[in-house]
Amino acid sequence: MPDAARQNPLIRFVNSGSLVSQIVAGLIIGTVLGLTWPEVGSSVGLLGDLFVGALKAVAPVLVLVLVAASIANKKSTETTHIRPILVLYLVGTFAAALVAVAASFVWPSTIQLRDVSDTLNPPESVVEVLKTLVMSAVDNPIAALMNANYIGILVWAVALGLALRSAHGATKNVVGDLSLAISYIVQWVIRLAPLGIMGLVAAIVADSGLDALVGYARLLAVLLGCMLFMALVVNPLIVFIKLRHNPYPLVFACLRESAVTAFFTRSSAANIPVNMRLAKRLGLHEETYSISIPLGATINMGGAAVTITVLTLAAVNTLGIQVDLFTALLLSVVASLSACGAAGVAGGSLLLIPLACSLFGISNDIAMQVVGVGFVIGVLQDSTETALNSSTDVLFTAAGSYQAGDPPIRLQNSVE
Repeated sequence: MPDAARQNPLIRFVNSGSLVSQIVAGLIIGTVLGLTWPEVGSSVGLLGDLFVGALKAVAPVLVLVLVAASIANKKSTETTHIRPILVLYLVGTFAAALVAVAASFVWPSTIQLRDVSDTLNPPESVVEVLKTLVMSAVDNPIAALMNANYIGILVWAVALGLALRSAHGATKNVVGDLSLAISYIVQWVIRLAPLGIMGLVAAIVADSGLDALVGYARLLAVLLGCMLFMALVVNPLIVFIKLRHNPYPLVFACLRESAVTAFFTRSSAANIPVNMRLAKRLGLHEETYSISIPLGATINMGGAAVTITVLTLAAVNTLGIQVDLFTALLLSVVASLSACGAAGVAGGSLLLIPLACSLFGISNDIAMQVVGVGFVIGVLQDSTETALNSSTDVLFTAAGSYQAGDPPIRLQNSVE
């Protein structure tokens, strides 16, 4: 590169500046474009679609190859920490449901019920949700890759990795090299995050607007308040109990480097490469995070538990139904179990609301109207939900990997 170009501040910022700083710059530029030139903002949205598409395309292959390579090359003396991470996932999801119940009692919300599309197909029971989740484990490997079914991908990756443990050393080296190659591709895609975020923000601001959200300000405040409370109070408390150390350096690192991209991509699956990169920089064992991160994208759904609980209780309040303590606790359990299976249901957490509403005898017609309200506020609700879910995957993976008393953050290198 010529010396003159190397001295250009903009080029220096792109080449060596902090990725987080570049994302913030892209966010600001995208907002300005969306507000001042909506037509341009909508067109720039193509950059966001390309970025999300690239992440979604590389994530399934990354998980399959990385998990298989990690298990195939795992030494017998190495240990993983999957069990404590799973416990943290389940505790965090149930705690989110309890927080949502408490907030809905303190700040009850109501909604305007109206007709919505009847083409949606929600599950009819928790058993159906769990059955879908279990059946995902025996999916065809090609179909699992094509549909981003991470439960199926994990099962095949683990099986392939175990089978390759008895392979010749040269074969294991090839698998390891393939894992490194996929990781390099992921790094290239992540370097495009500033442009992708700029396109996503510009398109959202230009096309969606905020007028539709005004009528649901109170409901949104309860939803977003619960998720922020989980991110800044409850999850740090869980990590503190596990590690007995100040959790906030780790919490803020996860929010800064995982939640920001997840907020705008609105896809836990698309954020898997981002989370794996962060886990590596935190010094975590690849054998652990290569399994826990994609698994968390499937079952660690605190944000989904909040959404299901708050919107269900909003419908209950609108209809004047009285809720006792036992029923509220039962709702928390159902919301937690349903949230863990949300990734296996087309439409995500919103389509699990009718299941929770059935606890209170609310008809499916009315429940589907509540789902419609969820789609109206989805611009902020879904983005915040994904940010909470995805950043917590890394947070709990780190907390489950570190030992009690360890400083819960060991970032390696500066943010690229």
